[in-house]
Order: sequence, then C-alpha cells, then structure tokens
Amino acid sequence: MDSSENQVAHEYIPYFRAYKDGRVERFFGSDRVPPAIDDSDQNGVFSKDVIIVSETGLSARIFIPAAAIKPGQHRLPLVVYYHGGGFFMGSPFCSVYNNFVSSLAAKANAIAVSVDYRLAPEHYIPVAYEDSWAALKWVACHCNGQGPEAWLNNYVDFHRVFLAGDSAGGNLLHNVAVQATVEDLNGVKLSGICLIHPYFGRQDGGVDKCWTFVCPTTSGSADHRINPSVDSRLSSLRCARVLVCIAEKDNLKARGLFYYGTLRDSEWAGEVEIAETEGEGHVFHLFNPNSERAVTLKEKMASFINQHNAS
Repeated sequence: MDSSENQVAHEYIPYFRAYKDGRVERFFGSDRVPPAIDDSDQNGVFSKDVIIVSETGLSARIFIPAAAIKPGQHRLPLVVYYHGGGFFMGSPFCSVYNNFVSSLAAKANAIAVSVDYRLAPEHYIPVAYEDSWAALKWVACHCNGQGPEAWLNNYVDFHRVFLAGDSAGGNLLHNVAVQATVEDLNGVKLSGICLIHPYFGRQDGGVDKCWTFVCPTTSGSADHRINPSVDSRLSSLRCARVLVCIAEKDNLKARGLFYYGTLRDSEWAGEVEIAETEGEGHVFHLFNPNSERAVTLKEKMASFINQHNAS
C-alpha cells in the first residue's frame, strides 16, 4: 500500500504531478537554457535575464533583435509575454518558451519581456496574478527612460506596448489588462493584447479541477479571474485591439470562443478579432515550431503587433 506521502493530489500526465505531502514533479518546462547575452541566437536575437522583485525572486528574460541595438535604429514595439502551463508549470527559461519568444521577437521585430511568475502549488493563486501585474508595472517604470534596464530605456517605443500569452498565460494577460483599467501604468497605454488558446472557465459557468487545484479559495463561476463575463471592468479594457487565437482540435477552443463572444458583446469600444488554425491542437506551435501553421500563427501575431493604430 502506498504511504500517505505518495498520494497524488493532482496530476496532468505526462507533464506534472503534485503529491499531498507538498512534493511536486514537473516534466515540462523545468529545463533551463542560457540567455544569448554575448552572441545572438539562431533567430538573430540577444537575450538576458533580469530580477524584477528581489524579495520574491520574480524575474524575466528579455529578448531584443540584434539589429535594434545598432546606431540610428528606430525604437521597437514591446511585447510582455506570459507563458502557459496551467499556472503550475512552464518557464521563460525553458527551451520551448525561450525559442518561441525569441522567434516571435525576430518575426515581429519587437522587444519581448517573458515573465517568470511564481507557480502553484508552491504559490497558489493569486500569486501568479500579483507577479504578472508587478512585472508590467516594472516595465512601465522605464517609460521615462529612467528604469533599471537599459534595453527598455533605450530601445522601446512605449506607445506600442502589447501583452501576449498562451493558455493560462492568456488568462493572466487578460486579467492584467483589466487591472490596468483601475491602476496606474506610469502613462503607458496598452496598444493591444493577443491571447493564444486561452484558458478560462466554460461558457456554462463551470470550472475544472485544474482551476480549483491552483486556486483553492476560488468562488467558482463567480470568480472574474476565470469567468470574464462577470467582470464589471471588461467594458473599460484599456486597449484598442484584441486578437484571440484558437485551434480547431484544441479542447479549450470553446473557451476561446466564449472569451471572444463575451468581449465582442460587451460595451467595450475596441476591435476584437478571432483567428482559427485548422487541424491543430492546444499550443501546437510550441511543440512543432517550424511547421507551416506555426509559422503562419507567428506571422499573424507579428502583423497584429505592427499594425499602426492611433489609439
């Protein structure tokens, strides 16, 4: 008979297992590749790691196309990226997300800040939301050119700031964007947000075991973090454009459609677009990044980032 310390509290095979005694096994996102600080990577992008909040260990990896740091170059748009992984796995430093965000920075000719928010169950929600907001506040403190990170001070166009993320990261960035309706961002105005295969509750108001695991204190369908349709701040969303990407065979497709419909039918005055990839499943672009459909998805995101919008 298994001892009590070997009893499983939650598992997402083949990626993750948490035991009732607090031990956690992560089989995805735990590898770490070094940043390309001295020589640009295969995408022609430099990267570096930064500490955002030393007390909590909140950190990020910053990506910048090599051409951007040459004399006479124009300032570039900024993408703040929130990785997926169900709030309990994933990292900007693992090979999958390092490679994807680097390739997105190259494709969009943009600077990217990929956020390493703290994970459940070591840090239950709302910690991921608090870290995600703190990271955006840290980015915004560079708006006047006096922040701690030279790449942001010197090369970012703060009139073109975007949030992007996949799965749970899509949920996080949405909640960060609505928080920006009631809290100050040092004058930064979000140009747009891009949610890739986002993770929300079901349209019927139901929440699943993943959500109740990472957020034991949730009120379920009344929790605006997982159910955007009950968030009174939605109509005040402070960005002019939203792109929702879904995939035909993704088991979260209906949730992305739910988010799209909720935003479209709200009193928000911006423009929301939905883009579907046929024949693919959840976050396919991360695991088959060089496929034609993955490249098309990145091109769609790059086009969205580089649309000039006067708002």
